[in-house]
Amino acid sequence: MAANQIISGVAGRYANALFDLAAEEKAVPATAKGLQAFQSLIEESVDLQRLLNSPVFKAEDQMDAVTALASKSGVNGLALNFIKLMCDKRRLAALPDAIRGFQALVAESKGESVAEVTSAEKLTAGQISDLKAALKAKLGKDVQLSTQVDSSILGGLIVKVGTTMIDNSLKTKLSNLKTAMKGTG
Repeated sequence: MAANQIISGVAGRYANALFDLAAEEKAVPATAKGLQAFQSLIEESVDLQRLLNSPVFKAEDQMDAVTALASKSGVNGLALNFIKLMCDKRRLAALPDAIRGFQALVAESKGESVAEVTSAEKLTAGQISDLKAALKAKLGKDVQLSTQVDSSILGGLIVKVGTTMIDNSLKTKLSNLKTAMKGTG
């Protein structure tokens, strides 16, 4: 059984069950690699995000699409079966959160932390390396980064590690400034 429930709800239950099964079958690294490959596809494709989140698509069409994409990207074994199960149970909208939950469980089992980083633009390899080093110095252990791009934050970063969030985005700073200026009226 997984040590802690890192993500709750539907995604957390699926992530924990997958982690337990992968650990039992000694397939955690292969499963993590396959899920990371599929997560990359999700992050890169607005159409795939729409397919996962829209209830308009038929289950058969979703299954055909995710199976083809998974096969094309080399996803197989437990990772492929997991994606198919999520599709079969009409839980594709929870798939990205379940993948993040699984990644967090893998990191926890290695004594690492997972940080979710949101930036206005895609981070370079050097920026990711610098951020990992800064977080390792702060937390005292290795950190896996899960990055995503959200241009609406305008600049800066939003970093979430466990229940702690550091919002250093330009959007938040401007909002705080606006609130402060209203108060000085």
